[in-house]
Amino acid sequence: MYGLTGYPLCHSFSEKYFSEKFERENIGECYRLFPLTDLQSLDVLLTKNADLRGLNVTIPYKKDIIKYLDALSVDAERIGAVNVVKIHRNPDLEKPVLIGYNTDWKGFSLSLSPLLSGNEKSALVLGTGGASAAVIFALKELGIKPVMVSRHMREGVITYADINGKILSENLLIINTTPLGMFPDIDTAPPLPYHLLSSSHICYDLVYNPSETEFMKRCRQMGAIVKNGLEMLHIQAELSWEIWNEP
Repeated sequence: MYGLTGYPLCHSFSEKYFSEKFERENIGECYRLFPLTDLQSLDVLLTKNADLRGLNVTIPYKKDIIKYLDALSVDAERIGAVNVVKIHRNPDLEKPVLIGYNTDWKGFSLSLSPLLSGNEKSALVLGTGGASAAVIFALKELGIKPVMVSRHMREGVITYADINGKILSENLLIINTTPLGMFPDIDTAPPLPYHLLSSSHICYDLVYNPSETEFMKRCRQMGAIVKNGLEMLHIQAELSWEIWNEP
């Protein structure tokens, strides 16, 4: 058995994706949602589900789950966030061994790359959570400078209030890594000066439910290229499956 943990999970398509994959490929497994209001319940989850072999991790636990793990892959350690946990069970050990991985960055990179023209030298990354960490890692691998944006000012981060025409002209790529606009709060969007966007911009939203978020809608109205995170979800899910089934 495999599953997804985070909170809340009402927005997630992961269960549907894996259930359809298992049926289509005649794999005798199941995938369940495990909403946890706090990660202190993780041990209980693992004890109650002794056949659980792998977990995906979503908001808000991609960074916080690290302290509950026994080891990290090289990518996960460099990124500082985890979205895949492989569960090794040994009858000689009292507890399972948990190893964290990050497939978000590669899913994002492979999904974004076909949109790039080569003119995107830097990018605004909206949000500073676990998904943001994977996006920043991917951008650096692509040779694009990330500019972090948050509601709160701190070193190395600009605020939404700082964004003006000059900043937008210098950052033709904008990535929303926040949950703003995600089901069920579909009318929300990051507070950007959308009227200053143009057809030169690429606006990527990691949110995929709804398929067109308020962020995407406002960007598209200004002529920008838009894309949601559904393809990223599918790619990282397949990479998760490979990790769970490695010897």
